[in-house]
Amino acid sequence: MRPSRSDVSPDTPVRWHVVKQLWPYLLEFKTRVFIALACLVLAKLAGIGLPYVLKYTVDGLNTEDTATGLVAVPLSLIIAYGTLRLLNTIIGEVRDTLFGRVTERAMRRMGLRVFEHLHQMDLNFHLNRQTGGLSRDIERGTSGISFLMRFMVFNIGPTLLEIAIVVGLLFAQYGFSFAGIILSSVVAYVWYSMKATNWRTRYVHAMNKADSTTHTRAVDSLLNFETVKYFNNEGYEASRYDSNLAEWEVARRKNRLSLFALNGGQAFIIAAAMTAMLANAAYGVASGDMTIGDFVLINAFTMQIFMPLNFLGFVYREIRGSMANIDKMFSLLDKSSSVSDAEDAQELTVSKGEIRFEHVSFSYREDRPILKNVSFTIFPGQKVAIVGASGAGKSTLVKLLFRFYDVTAGDISIDGQKIRSVTQQSLRKHLGIVPQDTVLFNDTLIENIRYGDPSADESAIESALETAHLSQFIELLPDKGDTRVGERGLKLSGGEKQRVAIARAVLKNPPIMVFDEATSSLDSGSEQAIMQALSALASNHTSVMIAHRLSTITDADNILVLKNGELAEQGSHHALLAQKGEYARLWTLQQKQED
Repeated sequence: MRPSRSDVSPDTPVRWHVVKQLWPYLLEFKTRVFIALACLVLAKLAGIGLPYVLKYTVDGLNTEDTATGLVAVPLSLIIAYGTLRLLNTIIGEVRDTLFGRVTERAMRRMGLRVFEHLHQMDLNFHLNRQTGGLSRDIERGTSGISFLMRFMVFNIGPTLLEIAIVVGLLFAQYGFSFAGIILSSVVAYVWYSMKATNWRTRYVHAMNKADSTTHTRAVDSLLNFETVKYFNNEGYEASRYDSNLAEWEVARRKNRLSLFALNGGQAFIIAAAMTAMLANAAYGVASGDMTIGDFVLINAFTMQIFMPLNFLGFVYREIRGSMANIDKMFSLLDKSSSVSDAEDAQELTVSKGEIRFEHVSFSYREDRPILKNVSFTIFPGQKVAIVGASGAGKSTLVKLLFRFYDVTAGDISIDGQKIRSVTQQSLRKHLGIVPQDTVLFNDTLIENIRYGDPSADESAIESALETAHLSQFIELLPDKGDTRVGERGLKLSGGEKQRVAIARAVLKNPPIMVFDEATSSLDSGSEQAIMQALSALASNHTSVMIAHRLSTITDADNILVLKNGELAEQGSHHALLAQKGEYARLWTLQQKQED
């Protein structure tokens, strides 16, 4: 099994409450857990019985006449020894098989729960997260569940049970000396292992921290592959990556040396205990108080107890780390989104598609207002454009409409329903968007388009392809619609990606459409064709167009002009030109640039 790699701090306490949090997942398969625990007890009893069978077999063989000894040894003892060995293995396999289902289901449940929760978090959380580090947290958390469940139930617990039974049997049969040596050596072994493990945890922590940093650096660099190439910074990225690897190398070397100290100390305690037990048993045989079979039994019990304890340092550290990793994953679930549905949130119903912004103000930070008391109405079926200089707040209006953020003041409503009083899922179900920066999944072209409506049939997809003027482009591709677009769609040009975004929006076919610079990456010929298609599409929808090129929105029913976060003016193209205000200034500047 691949152990969970913890990044637990040296001062992090053991989080026993994690076991309580995992308890409901165990209860999902009560019968399996009960049978697995029963198998565990049976396997331990079979294991404890083995030294006794070995003792009586040796005593039976220990006669002056070997032939007589062979006859004297009951054949049933030899058969019993082999049977117990087989049972010990088979029962263990049955136990692991039964409990494996419990562990795998718990990992599945937790993985899905975290995945769904992350998709419910607000945009601000995802803008500030580090994808590489977050993915490692989830990976370590789910792996930690498997490790914790299996080793807590099948290593630590059974070992303690076996120690208690063996100490009791040795005390009852051979007196305090043997039981005392075993008990004291086990206590010394456990104490040293825990102390040494806590001491070396700082090195494990440093190694895993360097590992996470290196992984995050690699993921971030590869995701921004184009940027690295544009600025010719391959050497710079390699240098930074190597610097992270150097830190990891040093941390790993220190971790390895501390592991040597842990293993060396454990080996000394085991050797001392074995020597003391065998010396005591040899003295008993020499004095006639014990048989050779007793000597073999003492040796077998000592080895049997210390074999599972040999991994105690590793198991203790990993269980402690697993608890920390699981707790860290649970802490993701404790993070709440700043944008959440109200307890009495209703489903949004769109009958007309009227959008109303009423005295809306918004700021990402208190000292930096983005929108200031903005009010306007988009009537059903209208095509409304929003224009303004960069930073005026155009895209922020879209984010607020989709409720990626909640307004600081004021209200936004659709058909008289405030969007804060409806569920986010129902709100976004009725909104479609063609974003300025289209990011695609690393899948086929057709599957990326189908994302607009996963249940769409082939005819609907074909219609969307025609509307987005993608049909001819797909036919020219060697793999047609099965062409993979690469990570974030890097194999497609900006214009091709925007056409895919348009096809997605067409396929979704919501009553309200938002176009955020929808034709910014298209050439003039394609732009005219797409604009005609979008005009036909917009005729049956309420349409909001965020535009930089004013020539694309001259036919809009109403144009909203933003300036410094405020609604400076609004009206039709010709009416705004006649006002000779902000819109007329922007129009004149663009006309001069085109000339």
